[in-house]
Amino acid sequence: MENPLTPEVLADPVALTRALVDIESVSLDEKAIADCVEEVLRAVPHLSTHRHGNTVMARTELGRATRVVLAGHLDTVPLNNNFPSTMRGDLMYGCGTSDMKSGVAFALHLAVSLPDPRYDVTYFFYEAEEIESKYNGLHLVAQAYPQWLEADFAVLLEPTYGIVEAGCQGTMRAVVTTHGERAHAARSWHGVNAIHGAGEVLRRLGAYEARRVTIDGCDYREGLNAVRVNGGVAGNVIPDRCEIEINYRYAPDRDPAAAEAHLREVFAGFDLAVTDAAAGAAPGLDNPPAQEFLAAVGAAPIGKFGWTDVARFAAMGIPALNFGPGDPNLAHHRDEHVEIGKIREGAATLHRWLASA
Repeated sequence: MENPLTPEVLADPVALTRALVDIESVSLDEKAIADCVEEVLRAVPHLSTHRHGNTVMARTELGRATRVVLAGHLDTVPLNNNFPSTMRGDLMYGCGTSDMKSGVAFALHLAVSLPDPRYDVTYFFYEAEEIESKYNGLHLVAQAYPQWLEADFAVLLEPTYGIVEAGCQGTMRAVVTTHGERAHAARSWHGVNAIHGAGEVLRRLGAYEARRVTIDGCDYREGLNAVRVNGGVAGNVIPDRCEIEINYRYAPDRDPAAAEAHLREVFAGFDLAVTDAAAGAAPGLDNPPAQEFLAAVGAAPIGKFGWTDVARFAAMGIPALNFGPGDPNLAHHRDEHVEIGKIREGAATLHRWLASA
């Protein structure tokens, strides 16, 4: 197909957002959009461009003392009668408008239009953020070409409605299992009902008081919730097993080991197995590029509720934060949209931050 990312489109972050949205790129189907982005970047003389799978990386090589990363994922969740994009007044509707092609447009616009930034910049346009971690482009690059990710600071262009959301929460899933003994329902006293035994687990969850933690002036509110209950054998059998799936969102002052220890304390006496865990990321706001970025934004940061790929950078010792024009509350919704004003304001903010003094 003819590349819709023309020089005229690349010059305007709003037009660029719409052009990116109109390239279908549901997770694992990012080849078309990666091809378009790669073609654009390889034509830019001040960038060195490489590709791994459907992840495209471009970087300046200006010999600056500091390197920063601008990263955005190219994929979207499945379409939901919201493709292609539409305009309604000052709003652009369509799959990926908020999460996060408007953020990707920032990075791509700056990559082609800013040949002399104050820092060396690495631009990452990566695949498969919306699905399992094993497909994630940043994860795959970290395994194959870790040197591509080396930097002093990173901005992940996730939707934050134009403010800085610093760090991110850790996340953990676990299964609490209650055990019983099967019996015929007509003679239930011969058995032990595992589903009834789950009542104490649910009671502890209902009484749980989540922590609120402040780190570098950013508030993080934890959450511990049951998200699924599985139990039962048949309509005439007393069940001998019940599983309660738990989702724990924890502040970045805890690592996965501490989070697991806390869950085992909360559910002491029960069989608990952790099924998935991802560390959070501290705000890292004392980093000089972060301080300059906050000055360019001109508003106080807040803590990120939820997990994002800033944690991948934090795990490599790279401070990172989230910043993008979309409203995170609209991500994955059928009526997902982004405000045109937020696109223009955010692009101007990043340009103020990166433009040479």
